[in-house]
Amino acid sequence: MTEETAVPTADAIGIRDAVTVTLPADSAYLSVLRTATAGLAARLDFTLDEIEDLRIGVDEACAMLLTQALPGTELTTEFELTPEAMRISVSVMTADGRLPARDTFAWTVLSALAGDVDAGVGVDDRVRIVLCKHRGTLEST
Repeated sequence: MTEETAVPTADAIGIRDAVTVTLPADSAYLSVLRTATAGLAARLDFTLDEIEDLRIGVDEACAMLLTQALPGTELTTEFELTPEAMRISVSVMTADGRLPARDTFAWTVLSALAGDVDAGVGVDDRVRIVLCKHRGTLEST
């Protein structure tokens, strides 16, 4: 079951769009989420490399969360789109509300791909990972 909503909203910076995708907390559905991520990033004129980074970043965040998702629950992904950035929040219900470890290779990869990354715990032990990528922020090598 896939639920998708788009709600245009206004904030202090200007107009932004919000899209929520809800899928079963099962890795079999992640291709749908990767495709939605790429489509939304393309809408914001992210480069092909930035789009691929976001696709892989969302996949990595989901992989980290799905290991502790309660069976039969949903994976919720909220996208906030502004002219300059995309903010992605991925969350699942867990048994213990344990945050992902930040000292792992997976977290390092996620941070390198997405730019700003954070994690938190909400009500009912819902764990979330939040990615924020700004358009055109290529790192110099």
